[in-house]
Amino acid sequence: MKIKSLKSRQDSLAQSEKQLEILNGGIFEDGTLPTFKEKVKNSNFQQVRPTGLEILQINVGYMCNQVCSHCHVDAGPDRKEIMTQETMEQILHVLRNSKINTVDLTGGAPEMHPQFRWFVEEIRKTEVEEIIVRSNLTIILANKKYNDLPEFFSEHKIHVISSLPFYKRNKTDRQRGDGVFDSSIKALQMLNAVGFGLPNSELQLDLVYNPSGAFLPGDQKALELDFKKALAEDFNIKFNLLFTITNLPISRFLDYLIASENYEEYMHALVDAFNPSTVGNVMCTNTISVSWEGFLFDCDFNQILDLKVDSTIAHISEFNSTVLDDRNIRLSQHCYGCTAGAGSSCQGSIA
Repeated sequence: MKIKSLKSRQDSLAQSEKQLEILNGGIFEDGTLPTFKEKVKNSNFQQVRPTGLEILQINVGYMCNQVCSHCHVDAGPDRKEIMTQETMEQILHVLRNSKINTVDLTGGAPEMHPQFRWFVEEIRKTEVEEIIVRSNLTIILANKKYNDLPEFFSEHKIHVISSLPFYKRNKTDRQRGDGVFDSSIKALQMLNAVGFGLPNSELQLDLVYNPSGAFLPGDQKALELDFKKALAEDFNIKFNLLFTITNLPISRFLDYLIASENYEEYMHALVDAFNPSTVGNVMCTNTISVSWEGFLFDCDFNQILDLKVDSTIAHISEFNSTVLDDRNIRLSQHCYGCTAGAGSSCQGSIA
């Protein structure tokens, strides 16, 4: 079937509805793809259920210094959506009164939020054990006010997870823009200089690999070895782990699939690669995503599709872990991306 490319980003709700319409259409020339719910049920799982909240993933806004071709939140310099300090205070109240042990800060480029450093400092005052910042690396070189981010991350014992499409310049710049590779390398060297990613250091530096086209990522461990060898030999860069993440068919990547006429083939590839052993460990079982407006979602991807949690608790200001742990997780066809092959989560492969 022919699907028109998604043009407008002006009305986010209409955009979400359009994406869901495409994802849930499911009728192709060779028949109908099974729904993800059906696939889960046929794999001896009646449904995907929470196992206990451990991670609060917080999207502080869509503002970013980059415009990446695969970005699932459609981030960029022109995006003005950012979290208010009131919402941040509500999150801090939750962290002070819950057993959440990990906070995962994302965006956009979370470092661009005007209250980013204050927020990190306040989170560190709570009982949260781990603070993750998902950095695009180039933000460190984007403006002199960000140049000391490696030192700030070190001071507050941040777990830095950075996206690097590839260990070669051409592939990275093709996905993220000219000059991104060189800036990323310089930023990694700056992080190494303060101890991140080095042997025997407590400062964790992990990289994220997303495929650049309409295909699934390769073996995570093999890619990690390739990345480590190339970055060490060419730039004397060290890091801890490499996470491979499958591109989910939403937002800009959905646009790309449609424009390149790869949508049907990619969806079939995800369905054909469904791995039932990953279902019980998908990230939505132990994670809740908080949008820049404070609304709650089962994951960051559901946030973009406006699939709020199936619960009477819809906003961080109403947070109740007991009620949220009893919810049903909202599923759609994009969820195939998290269960294909070795599985995919914000912490990499599952199986």
